[in-house]
Amino acid sequence: MASRMTLRTMGVVALLVALPLTMWAGGSKKKPEKPPEQFCKVSFVILRESSGNPIKNASIVVHTVGKDGEQARDGFQLKTDTDGRAHMDDLSYGLYRIQVIVPRMQTWGEDVMLNQPVQEMIIHLKPPANQLSIYDNK
Repeated sequence: MASRMTLRTMGVVALLVALPLTMWAGGSKKKPEKPPEQFCKVSFVILRESSGNPIKNASIVVHTVGKDGEQARDGFQLKTDTDGRAHMDDLSYGLYRIQVIVPRMQTWGEDVMLNQPVQEMIIHLKPPANQLSIYDNK
């Protein structure tokens, strides 16, 4: 009976040793890794073109742009601080449509590719331009 107990104990020990080894060996197969999604920290500086002074409370509207060039509906808005600065962390790399809107200034807009870990955009806004009209008597 003692030899039966010893055989049973040895079997249990062998199982306890073999099971983790087989699990470790089976887990060595590498799954194809998905490339990590990359993110960008983008900062904006909004200035007056004429004086170079910062513009406080400028509205910066950001939308993703699809592969077809269409603007997505997932936009968000930032406001600049007293130094004309605003920033956004963790934007996925890709194409974005950016607009800067300030009362009594020309609206600025452009499609921008974010593809670096840190990007800074310095935008100079112009005063409104004279309107052209076919009704002017000049």
